[in-house]
Amino acid sequence: MTALRTPICDLLNIDYPVFQAGMGWVARADLVAAVSAAGGLGCIGAGSTTDADELRAEIRGVRAQTDQPFAVDILFATVASKVDEAVRYTDKVMAMVDVVFEERVPVLISGLGSPRDAVAGARERGIKVMSVVGAVRHAEKAVADGVDAVIASGSDGGGHVGSIGTAALIPAVVDAVDVPVLAGGGLADGRGLLAALSFGAQGVWMGTRFIATQEARAHENYKQKIAETDTAGTVVTRAHSGKTCRLIRNAFTDSWAGREAEIEPYPLQGMHVGHPASQRGRIEGDVENGVLPAGQSSGLIGGVPKAGEVVQTIMAEADAVLSKLTAA
Repeated sequence: MTALRTPICDLLNIDYPVFQAGMGWVARADLVAAVSAAGGLGCIGAGSTTDADELRAEIRGVRAQTDQPFAVDILFATVASKVDEAVRYTDKVMAMVDVVFEERVPVLISGLGSPRDAVAGARERGIKVMSVVGAVRHAEKAVADGVDAVIASGSDGGGHVGSIGTAALIPAVVDAVDVPVLAGGGLADGRGLLAALSFGAQGVWMGTRFIATQEARAHENYKQKIAETDTAGTVVTRAHSGKTCRLIRNAFTDSWAGREAEIEPYPLQGMHVGHPASQRGRIEGDVENGVLPAGQSSGLIGGVPKAGEVVQTIMAEADAVLSKLTAA
């Protein structure tokens, strides 16, 4: 048993504090099962599934490959009711939450928005709830809403990001809340895991590192592009969805430079521009004209191994570094 096992491992019944982010489009059954089977926690990205039936199929696809715990990441989008103007989850979100409950998925994660109204139902079924946050106030709100843990993701990461860097965000969130904290944003190896633990986090939340794996549902061109991109090869833009998002710089991102006034508000920009561009980049492999979310940790990634090997390598690296640091 590794000396790096943390309390959240016991909470979720996993071996290692390595968590695969619930990335849209690419985090599907094969990747999730591989990470969980290796001792980490894999996570299905439900945001890009078409409906509840597709999500259910992905959940059952994980269970067909492993009996280890895993998670589902839902984007808790809301709408105002025309009847009383109360804010409620969209029908799609509610249907996906129902599937998570029916299938008794061990962990429910909110990648966007508040899971508050799902917490009680999750707790009744023994399901743990976590929220991704990008600021201290968001973490405090999530804890007030009843989550079991928060995932603090810094602006170094890929996909939708806030404005606070990982090195400042993680210890600030740890100091502010009394639940376990995971660290995300620009972390890709065992050194990143140790850094996260030193900041007071109990594990790492990694997205970009797991996109560049054999099991990820992404075009090989996208995976190789991550491996070829250095730490300065990404940009933050609203061109994908209307919200700030870190992408690999390419013809798509360059084409929107100076045209920020044309970007529609979220979620219209994503519907009209980002979703088709995501299909081109992530699935069809057009790495110049498509959307390619990736963090600054791309510069630490040099290949496309199996996901289970990534988990094992991260733990081996962390153990080796810790041994050097503690050597007499």
